[in-house]
Amino acid sequence: MLNDPLLQPYKLKHLTLRNRIIVTSHEPAYPEDGMPKERYRAYTVERAKGGVAMTMTAGSAAVSKDSPPVFNNLLAYKDEIVPWVREMTDAVHEQGAAIMIQLTHLGRRTRWDKGDWLPVVAPSHHREAAHRAFPKKLEDWDIERIIKDFADAAERMKAGGMDGVELEAYGHLIDQFASPLTNELGGPYGGPLENRMRFCFDVFKAMRERVGSDFILGVRYTADERLPGGNGKEEGIEISKRLRDSGLIDYLNVIRGHIDTDPGLTDVIPIQGMANSPHLDFAGEIRAATNFPTFHAAKIPDVATARYAIASGKIDMVGMTRAHMTDPHIVRKIIEKREEDIRPCVGANYCLDRIYQGGMAFCIHNAATGREQTMPHVIPKTEVRRKVIVVGAGPAGLEAARVAAERGHEVIVFEAASNPGGQIRLTAQSERRREMISIIDWRMAQCEKYGVVIHFNTWAEADTITAERPDVVIIATGGLPHTEVLTKGNDLVVSSWDIISGDVKPGSNVLVFDDAGDHAGLQAAEVLAKAGAKVEIMTPDRSFAPEVMAMNLVPYMRSLQKLDVTFTVTFRLESAERNGNQIVASVGSDYGGVSKQRVVDQIVVNHGTIPLDELYFDLKPLSSNLGETSYDELLAGEPQSVVRNGEGLFQLFRIGDAVAARNTHAAIYDGLRIAKDL
Repeated sequence: MLNDPLLQPYKLKHLTLRNRIIVTSHEPAYPEDGMPKERYRAYTVERAKGGVAMTMTAGSAAVSKDSPPVFNNLLAYKDEIVPWVREMTDAVHEQGAAIMIQLTHLGRRTRWDKGDWLPVVAPSHHREAAHRAFPKKLEDWDIERIIKDFADAAERMKAGGMDGVELEAYGHLIDQFASPLTNELGGPYGGPLENRMRFCFDVFKAMRERVGSDFILGVRYTADERLPGGNGKEEGIEISKRLRDSGLIDYLNVIRGHIDTDPGLTDVIPIQGMANSPHLDFAGEIRAATNFPTFHAAKIPDVATARYAIASGKIDMVGMTRAHMTDPHIVRKIIEKREEDIRPCVGANYCLDRIYQGGMAFCIHNAATGREQTMPHVIPKTEVRRKVIVVGAGPAGLEAARVAAERGHEVIVFEAASNPGGQIRLTAQSERRREMISIIDWRMAQCEKYGVVIHFNTWAEADTITAERPDVVIIATGGLPHTEVLTKGNDLVVSSWDIISGDVKPGSNVLVFDDAGDHAGLQAAEVLAKAGAKVEIMTPDRSFAPEVMAMNLVPYMRSLQKLDVTFTVTFRLESAERNGNQIVASVGSDYGGVSKQRVVDQIVVNHGTIPLDELYFDLKPLSSNLGETSYDELLAGEPQSVVRNGEGLFQLFRIGDAVAARNTHAAIYDGLRIAKDL
C-alpha cells in the first residue's frame, strides 16, 4: 500500500482524498421524479463501500427548466432535491469517500419537446446533430437567468452535503459559448476568446459567492474540440491557463473531442476495439502546461493503466468510471492484493448505449450494478451445501456456476463444446470485439477458484444428469440460429453464425436479411465485405440494427461504409429459389404493394435463436418443480419452493437463450438471480 501510486492520498484544497481513483460524473438514469432516491443512493454508496476516493454523481444535473434532460437525469433546479441529496451524501461520507455532483445547462444539447416544452437556447441558431433541436439565440435576460440558476443549484448542492460541484462544459452550454463554432453572439459574450469565456467565469463567480471558499469547484471541459474551426489544442491550453488563473476553481477535468454526433461522442468515450486511454497523454500535456490539479477519464479500464497515469505524473486523479460500473470494489481488491479478482470492463458500452435509448444503465456482465437493492455484488454463503449441475458453459451457465459455487455449493458443469463461451466465443471472433471473451475468462477463473468441475466435450443427456444425483439442475444450453423465416427456400440460406464462425465460405454477391437487429447481422456483413463480397443488408424495420444502439454502431459504420455495403430498410425478404448458380430472392414490404427481386449467390439470415431445450424437456418430468420458476419468489429474492411432483429427484431451472433469444446481459442476470438464492 505504501508504494502503490494509486493508494496515495491527495490533498485537493481542504479535502483529503484517500487514494487517487475517482468515479467521474455520469448519469445512470436511475432518478425517480428527477430525485436521487433509494436505487440511485444504493448504486452510489456501493462504489464508496468499494474504496473509491471520490464518486461524482449526475452526468449532469439540470440547473434550469429550459435545460430538460433528454434521458432520466437529476433536476437540480428543484428545492425538493436537497433532502435526497443529503441522504446520499451522508451515506457516502459514512463509507469514507468524498462526493461531488456535476451541474449543467444543456443549451442546444436537448429537445424542445422534453420537460416543459420551452425553447432550446444556445449562443447561435445552429442545431446539434445528435438532438436535432434548432435553438433560440440567447438574449441578455436568458444569460442573467441561467447564471442565477447555476448559483441556486450550487447552493442547493452545498445544503445537501456535497463536497463540491463540477460544471459540465464540454458539448453543453458553457462549451457552446466558448467555441467559435457555436457562438455567434456580439457584445460581451461573443467574439474573441476572452468574451466567449466570460459566461463560464460569470457562472463560477456567482456560484463562488453562494458557496464560499471552503467548497470544491471544478470543470469538465474540452481542451481540444478536434473540429475544423473549433478550439484546437493551442486554444485549449490557453483556456486551461485562464481557468487556472481565474482563482475561481480548484481543478481541471480534461476532455478531448466533441459530442455533437454519435461518432464524436464515441471518440470521446471510446468503446471496445478502440484504443485504451487515448487522451491520457493529452491530459498530461494540459497538466504540464498548467501545473494545476488535473483529473481525467476516458477508457482507462484496468488498474495497470490507471497506475501508470498517476505514477507518470500525467494526472492527479484518475477516473475509472465504466470500470466501477463493472466492479464497484476495485480499490478494495487492490488493497487486499486481489487484483486478479477484479471483474474486467470489456468496453461493450451497454451501460451508456442503454441510457441514450431511454433506459437505465446496466453493465453487460455485472447484473448487480443498478440493482444493488436486490442483487449482491458479494455473494452470501449458504447454510446448506447442495449439489448443483449446470449444463452449458456460456455466459448464463458460467454465471450460475460461479454464483452457486461462491455460495458454497458443489457445482459440476457439462459443456458439449471443447471450449467455454457459447455465443460470446463467436462474438469474440471479430478483432474489434475480442474484449468480450473476458466475460468468459473472468468467470472461468472464478469457477476454478471456487472449485467448479467442468466437463468439456460432453453431450449431457438425462442419464448423465441423473447419475450425478443432483439437488439442482440448471439448463443453460443456449440456442441455435433460427433461419426458417421464408415462405419458400429456407434450404438456400445460411445463418449469420455460419459466416462469423467461418463454417460457410463467403459468397461474392450477398444479401444479408437481418430482422433481429443485433450485432450478429452487422458482424456477418463485415466478415463478408472484408472477404471482398458485394453486400446488401436488408431489414423490414425502419432503421437497421436497432439492438446495436448508437455508440456501438459507430465502428461498424466506419468499417462497412468504407467497404461500400448497401443498407436497405423497410423491405422484407419473403422467399428464395435457385436459378442455376444464382439465387433469386423475392422481396416485399410490410407496408404493402411492393414486389421486387434480388439476384445473388448467397443469402444470410439473422433472426435470433431457437432454444436448444431438448434436455430440459427430457428432465422436466423427473424434477420436483416440473421446471417451474416462481416469479414471485424470484423477484422477492427468496429460495424457490415450488413442488409440483412429490417424487421429483431435483429442482430444474433453465436460463438464458435456452428459454428465449435475448442478450448477454439477460443471460447473466438469469444466472445470478436464480443461483444467488439456492
